[in-house]
Amino acid sequence: MVLATIAAFVGSNALLLLAALMVEALLGYPDRLHRRIPHPVVWVGRLIGGLDKAWNRGSALMQRWSGIATILILIALPATVGLALEFTLTGWLGMALLIVIATTGLAQRSLYLHVREVLLPLKNGDVIEARKALSMIVGRDTDDLDEQAIAAAATESLAESLCDGIVAPAIWFLIAGLPGLFVFKAISTADSQIGHLDARYRHFGWAAARADDVMNFVPARIAGCLICVAAPGGWRVMLRDARKHLSPNAGWSEAAMAGALAVQMGGGASYEGEWIARQTLGDGRRPKPADLAAALTIYVRACLLLWVMVGALIWAL
Repeated sequence: MVLATIAAFVGSNALLLLAALMVEALLGYPDRLHRRIPHPVVWVGRLIGGLDKAWNRGSALMQRWSGIATILILIALPATVGLALEFTLTGWLGMALLIVIATTGLAQRSLYLHVREVLLPLKNGDVIEARKALSMIVGRDTDDLDEQAIAAAATESLAESLCDGIVAPAIWFLIAGLPGLFVFKAISTADSQIGHLDARYRHFGWAAARADDVMNFVPARIAGCLICVAAPGGWRVMLRDARKHLSPNAGWSEAAMAGALAVQMGGGASYEGEWIARQTLGDGRRPKPADLAAALTIYVRACLLLWVMVGALIWAL
């Protein structure tokens, strides 16, 4: 009886998820709408920024406890909003609205477009515009990056974001519906904003980084496998190099992409003027603009494979 209830719940969520994936890939979050109603991630970012400004001070111990309190707020508030929406949105119209709302937690289209905005000026030799576009999707310093470094950073970001922008939110929606999706996006946003190893966030952002590690643990490995299936050649490098990454999760999709492209990614990078040493992933030369274009093709295939997986789950349940 319990298993049947769980299967029915997951099956229902899977059907809604597949619809949300398709709608988001087609429409994304239109700029015209964003100008009138900022994307929910912006709201979460403002909340995190306010808590950072108010609480990120004092001793290292105080900063760590303040960071834990921040994460508790970022769990309780989104979960409550998600539950309220699920109880409110009923009937066919409610389900349609729920699908539209779920699209805000997915980033297939927006990630593709943001990375393409880096690729296009690179192809034209416009390094300055490519740096500007790159700064929109990475946390590292971009002012001094050359063409190869820009291509490498964008490729790494694309691979990592396949997990935290698409695969992980999809899985958390399957498991816990809108509350799971909203909590994941809040934690992921916190990790991007404050979960750094630099002096300012080493203690305050500790809880954000650890929470994000937990929520991405399984999705990261699934994302890596999707890349390997989408482009043969990634398995060996993924299994060999994934654990070299400073993150317990990001290395899986990044190493898989490095293997699929037969390039070397990773290595040290500067964040807010502080150099962070990192090991390299993969073998051979550094990525070029052509490799970034190939990575986008692999990314699209991986997203379609995710659709197939969700469709198979619907069929099985």
